[in-house]
Amino acid sequence: MSGRDSDPPGKYFHESVFHPHYDGRFAEKELGYTGRKHTLSNLIQSYLATFVDTGVETWLMHGTLLGWWWNGKVLPWDTDSDMQISEASMHYLASYYNMSIFHYKTLRIPEGRDYLLEINPNYVNRDQTDELNQIDARWIDTSTGLFIDITAASYDPTHPAGMGILSCKDGHEYLDSYTFPLRDTLFEGVPAKVSFAPRKLLEAEYRKKALTLTTYEGHYFNDEKFEWIPH
Repeated sequence: MSGRDSDPPGKYFHESVFHPHYDGRFAEKELGYTGRKHTLSNLIQSYLATFVDTGVETWLMHGTLLGWWWNGKVLPWDTDSDMQISEASMHYLASYYNMSIFHYKTLRIPEGRDYLLEINPNYVNRDQTDELNQIDARWIDTSTGLFIDITAASYDPTHPAGMGILSCKDGHEYLDSYTFPLRDTLFEGVPAKVSFAPRKLLEAEYRKKALTLTTYEGHYFNDEKFEWIPH
């Protein structure tokens, strides 16, 4: 149930007609609460394993980084995940891995599941005015349509703030010293990387309150279980 027919010309990725965080080619309905949580966890685990295998450095961003901050897991009310790579890595993936399908088995899905790595050819246009193509690539669960948004961080030598500014097509900009060197960590139980100064990035994007507020989106944070619990 793709929104392709109603999307404006020039847009590459086409989300479903029933939810913006599902790929309509692979989905006809939304998953339930538990199914979505498990699927996003599997998405992250398979994505991170693949990028280790391909030698591409990737790190958590946006709401996914906020989930890591709280308890090293996807926020239970999230419906997608966000990862970032360098512009050079995006060139590499586009050259060698675009439209590749990867098959993964997990304890939760012993029969396995196929994941598609799809690169938006418009990634070569780094202009933020290309609003229809802010997402450079996606890691897509072909069984459910859920996906990870992948953006490329690139330097803009003409930026008015000078050198050292990383930016993405989705409009986010920040000092490269906030990101590099990356830190090793765990996310959803598997090795991952986060920015060098995650607190600064999160406070800039979500404000300080997001790092301490223990009730949100119908959930409260249980310190004993170290988990977000639905009300």
